[in-house]
Amino acid sequence: MADWLAAIILGLVEGLTEFIPVSSTGHLLLLGHFLGFESTGKTFEIVIQLGAILAIISVYFTRLWRLATRWPTDPRARHFIIGVIIAFLPAVLVGVLAYDLIKTVFFETPLIVCIALIVGGVLLLLLDRMKKVPTYLDVNTYPFRVYFLIGLFQCLAMIPGVSRSGATIAGGLLLGTDKRSAAEFTFFLALPTMGGAVVYDLYKNRDVLDFTDAGLIAIGFVVAFLTALVVVRFLLDFVTRHGFAPFAWWRIAVGVLGLAGLALTGAL
Repeated sequence: MADWLAAIILGLVEGLTEFIPVSSTGHLLLLGHFLGFESTGKTFEIVIQLGAILAIISVYFTRLWRLATRWPTDPRARHFIIGVIIAFLPAVLVGVLAYDLIKTVFFETPLIVCIALIVGGVLLLLLDRMKKVPTYLDVNTYPFRVYFLIGLFQCLAMIPGVSRSGATIAGGLLLGTDKRSAAEFTFFLALPTMGGAVVYDLYKNRDVLDFTDAGLIAIGFVVAFLTALVVVRFLLDFVTRHGFAPFAWWRIAVGVLGLAGLALTGAL
C-alpha cells in the first residue's frame, strides 16, 4: 500500500477513535502491524495525535477561554480546573514510571491489544446495561474524590486496547456519573493527558525522531483533526441516545478480527 494512503487511513482512524471508548492506540497499532507501516521513533503516530487535541480546543474554545479567564474569581471554574489537574496526576506518575514497559512490551505485542479490546468491550456492555441512578450530572461539580478516582481508572489505558476514554467513562459510570457528563469529561481530561503524553514521547524519542516524511505527517495530522472535529461535535448526543453498546460491540468485533488476522499470519 502506498505510504500516503496508509497515512490517510491511519489519520482517519486516529480521529474517529481517539474520543470514543474503542482505543485509538489499539486500532493504530493493529493497523500499523497489518499494513506494515511504522515510522522511525513512532514520529507519525505521535504527532497526528495533536490533530485530535486541536479538534477539542476548536470545539470547546469558548468554554476553555472562559475557564482560563474566570478561574481567579469564579469558584465553579476553579473547582473544575483543580478537578482536571487531580484526575491528570495519576497518569503522569504511572506514565513516567512504566514508560519503558509500555513502549517496549505492551506496544509491541498485538495479542495484548486484541485481548484488551475484547475484554473491555464485554465490560463496557455490562456497564451500559447497569441500572444505576446517576448521582453526578454536571462535569463541573464532581467531588474531588470522583475526579481523582476517574484519574486512576484512566491509568488502565496505559495498556493499548483498553482505551483512555473507555477507562475514564467506565470509572465515571461506576462512581455515579451519568453517561453524557462521563463522556464530556474525557474531552477535557484528554487535553493535559494527551498533550503531556505527546510532549514526553517526543522527548524520550528525541534521538531517533525522523521528520523526513513531513508530508505524510501533515496528511495524517489534517485528516485526524477533521475527523476528530466531527466526532467531538456529535458524540455526546449519540451517547445520550444510544449509550455505549455500539462501541462495545465494535471493540469485540475488532478484537476478534485482530486475533484471526494474527493467527492467519502466524503472529500468535
